[in-house]
Amino acid sequence: MWDSVPWFTEGGASHSSEVARLLAYAAFGGAEGVVGSADLQVKALSTPAAAVQVRTGACAIINRAQGGAYQAYAARLPTADQVPIAATGVSARSDLIVARVENPYSYGETWPNPADPTVGPYVYTRVISGVPKTTTTVRQVRSSDSAIALARIDLPANTTTITQAMVKDLRTMVAPRRDRRLYTAFPSALSTLTYSDNKWHNWPGEPAKWDIDVPTWATRLKIVTTIAGLRMTKADVFASMQNVFGTIKGQNTVIDDDTGRETRRQTVVIADNLSVSSSVRGTTQRLYLQTYMSKIETGDLSVDGSTSIVSDVEFVEAPDEEEL
Repeated sequence: MWDSVPWFTEGGASHSSEVARLLAYAAFGGAEGVVGSADLQVKALSTPAAAVQVRTGACAIINRAQGGAYQAYAARLPTADQVPIAATGVSARSDLIVARVENPYSYGETWPNPADPTVGPYVYTRVISGVPKTTTTVRQVRSSDSAIALARIDLPANTTTITQAMVKDLRTMVAPRRDRRLYTAFPSALSTLTYSDNKWHNWPGEPAKWDIDVPTWATRLKIVTTIAGLRMTKADVFASMQNVFGTIKGQNTVIDDDTGRETRRQTVVIADNLSVSSSVRGTTQRLYLQTYMSKIETGDLSVDGSTSIVSDVEFVEAPDEEEL
């Protein structure tokens, strides 16, 4: 039998809480987690004590009560929440910090009724104490709870105060944003970087330079730059290349070719997964390549009309630990 009043029906029809939670589930795409990248961060107090603070934010929580399929809660924390953490004795302990819905009116739930059904509360920050140190989700320790993990606190033995080093961020985002684009360059003429001076050079230079707008929500940046048809001549080559994004320098990729004097070509891939600081978000930054030519070998590198340079750039929104 259908739930007789679908969302939304006029005429004074009474809509069930189950249908309202179905709407939330559909809006969140069936996922759960925090809404914004900085939401519900768990932070040690500025003066370490036997407590942590959960910062403001919002989240989606799947209803895991019996009969709660295709239902979700939308919850928010408008003011920071301070949560006490018990001291440890002679043994270390791990505690899971969670956001949990405790709704006694959902079928199959056994939570106590709130003092005031009108205002609840029905959602809390809770501490699940004594979990395995490998715990990363609520499902691993309390599979029927309508709750999401925010952090794990790993306390050493004989500990009475919590420091940030003990806090492991476990937040996931309900709908992280992504922006992926391809940038291409095709050199029109021969450009050579010769056996050189053991220094970095902005090469191959134009046209492999792109000014890129950084989304205001981005917290991570993935770059994969591929140089197809990189030309090597004269002798063996030992060099390094790296992506540079604004002032951020990526991982070195080594080019080590010992095939001698013949002209040959190679494909080189330079990949990075970088943190995007708040100062960079919403700005325009230049992406380009740097190359280091070692004096160990005396071969040259060059690009020409048979070279293709492709940079695959993806901005990702993920839980942001920058201010933790």
